[in-house]
Amino acid sequence: MTMPNVQPQAVRAFDSPAIRQAVMELRLRLTGGIRVLLGVAGAPGSGKSTFAACLAESFGPGSALVVPMDGFHLGNAIIDGTPLKQRKGAPDTFDVGGYFSLLQRLARRDEDIVYAPDFRRAIDEPVAASIAVPASVPLIITEGNYLLSDDPKWQQVRSQLDEVWFIDTPPGLRLSRLVERHMLFGMDRPAAEAWAAGSDEANARLIEATRHRADRVIPWF
Repeated sequence: MTMPNVQPQAVRAFDSPAIRQAVMELRLRLTGGIRVLLGVAGAPGSGKSTFAACLAESFGPGSALVVPMDGFHLGNAIIDGTPLKQRKGAPDTFDVGGYFSLLQRLARRDEDIVYAPDFRRAIDEPVAASIAVPASVPLIITEGNYLLSDDPKWQQVRSQLDEVWFIDTPPGLRLSRLVERHMLFGMDRPAAEAWAAGSDEANARLIEATRHRADRVIPWF
């Protein structure tokens, strides 16, 4: 299994017995030409994006695509100058209705191509129609924080997903990843540590409280 777009340590972690079993059972669900929508949930910094990339690449070209929830972040033009700016990443800073509508279209599979948004960290903005999802792709992996939330709007999102896996990562590792990510995209270390311990950690507590609703918990380091 080659995964050129992810780091070697992620590839090694992906080869654990628990993940191999999960992938084997997922492959069995894909028989008969059906489409499966798999949710990957977890706290900020847990490694959802890396795991989703590993999973998609393990299925090979044309067999799986990642469509991230982060493409539905509210744009900065909406949240700048409001209290939402300091809580970016909280449940009410996403266009949940738009995300739900996209998942409905992906589940129906009655369009030749559906175009999904992506989130570009370099500009800190969602970008519309950045991911092309052909009807031929059987596995759609959507990763995001609040897929298991009990809020009615997020429960609608959950209703469109065939399974949701929860990514379980040690808190210290998760926090260190967040700090490094924030620094990579322009924060100095004190600001990065403050954001990781503040807004990110508040969101993480909400998300960790939903893990019992997952169909499978995936250890990820």
